[in-house]
Order: sequence, then structure tokens, then C-alpha cells
Amino acid sequence: MIDFIGKRSWFFFISAIMVIVSIASLAIFGLKVSMDFTGGTRMTLEFSSPVERSQLEDELASLNYTEASIEPAGKNSFTVEVERREILPQEKDKLVNDLEIGMNSQINVVDYYTVLPRVGSETAINSGIAVAVASVAMLVYMAWAFRKMPKPIRWGTCAIIALLHDVFIVVGIFSFLSWSLGVKINPYFIGALLTVVGYSINNTVVVYDRIRENKTKGISTDFAVTVNSSIVETLGRCLNTSLTTVFTILALFLFGGATIHYFVLALLIGVLVGTYDSMCIAGELLVTWERGEWRKISTWLPFVRQPT
Repeated sequence: MIDFIGKRSWFFFISAIMVIVSIASLAIFGLKVSMDFTGGTRMTLEFSSPVERSQLEDELASLNYTEASIEPAGKNSFTVEVERREILPQEKDKLVNDLEIGMNSQINVVDYYTVLPRVGSETAINSGIAVAVASVAMLVYMAWAFRKMPKPIRWGTCAIIALLHDVFIVVGIFSFLSWSLGVKINPYFIGALLTVVGYSINNTVVVYDRIRENKTKGISTDFAVTVNSSIVETLGRCLNTSLTTVFTILALFLFGGATIHYFVLALLIGVLVGTYDSMCIAGELLVTWERGEWRKISTWLPFVRQPT
């Protein structure tokens, strides 16, 4: 039998390092957000002849659109995004006409829309509220679902701590990607975060439910033994579920379109971290709280011999 509980200090130490690095990355690099949050204009342009990205960048710069960001959107197609600048239909038509002349190619505007700065800021606020409301709702649900257990709010709190652990790591990684690769956060990313939150809590509920069953059966008077047995019993189920999900996400990541590339990456990271926390963090937190060990710094250090 794998001794998950006995190695909890190592799991806590690894998670603490990941969370601290993620928070540091977020504090140092921040997050680059798309025009969906800042306001601006996005157009998808399809050219009748082959066009290089650098050519389009140079032409837009010559037309005084130096702040425009360009991403490939298919064969001879590019998505042009101009933040904090509303391009009205008349200006859009003139821009397209100038690009056709400058690049000697016919252009088909596949997609065009603008977002006002006020709407963008509301989207950012609502996204944060959505994550917060989801977390609170899950805390209430967990406390209710395990209401017959001693101190049910403890179960919900430990599940939410494990869940926030996932969110911090995903956001921290994307903060680094924003700095290194210029990745921008958009509503797809918020959707991915909410999906990760739901997936993570699902695995945790499976583990907690087995803990409740084994505690009811009285397989051991030692709560740590009950929790460890429950984690081992659900290990195969959680890993199988996660692996099938990861294979599907990998297929989307490798063969999906550019528009969902980073959405899928956020899901992939979230599923992997969520599986880890369900096995190595959520149940271990319950034991640590049950024993009152969270007050002892030595409990969180893997280099100090821990009680079994």
C-alpha cells in the first residue's frame, strides 16, 4: 500500500514551492489580457494570395496601426487585434482598402467586432466574480454533502484550498507565458479555469466519499489510516479518468485550431494538477487539520521526521 499520508509533508512542500513561484510570477510579470477585457477591435482577414505575417505587420505599421497584434488564423488568414481602439465600420473599410493596395491582394473580412472599454472592464470583473461564486458554492455544497461527518465545514474548506492550489498554479504558469511568449488572457481562459475548478472538485469528492464510506464502516480507529486506504482505493479510478481526459485534450492541443490552443493548454495543466491535488493534497489536509498539525511548522517540512 502506498503511504500517501506518511509522505504528506513532501506533497505540501512541493505544492508550496509551486504556489509561491506562481504568485511570484504573477506579481513580477502580471497577466497580459486580450481586448475582450481592455476594449478594442478584432478582425479576421483572409487574403487571396500568400501573405507573410511580417509583411502584414509592416503594412499595418505604415498605416499607423503599430499597436496591432497579429495571429495566424488558417491558410492566408490572420487575426488582427487592436487594443483600446475602436475601429468603426468606415475606418475598417478604409483600412482594408489600403491593405489591399499595399499588399496587392484581395481581402475578405471573415470576422469583425469591437468591444467598448466599459464592456471589457465589466467582463474582467464578472469573470473574477464567476470564479469566486463557483468556489463559495462548492464550499457550501461540500459542507452539505458531508454534513453527517464531524465538522463538515472542514471537509469543504480543505477541498477549496486544494482547488485554489490548482487555480494559482495554472494562472502562475500563464503569467510566465504572458511574459515569455506574449500569451494573452481571454474569456476562453476563464472558461478553462472554471472547467478546471469543476474537474478538480469532482476528483476530490470521489476521494472524500470513499473516506466517508470507510469511516462509517470503521475500518480503522486511526483517521490517517482510513484516509490513506481511501486514497489508494480510488487511485485507479482517478488516474483512469484523468488519463482518458488528458488523451482527448492532447489531441485537441496538437490538432485543434489556433484560437483554442491556449484554452486547451490551460485545461491540460489544470487536469494534471487537479489529479495530483486530489491524491496528494485534499485528503492529507484533512488529516493535518484533524490532528491539529497545521499549527506546527515542522509538519510542512519534508526534512523533519513526521508522525505516521
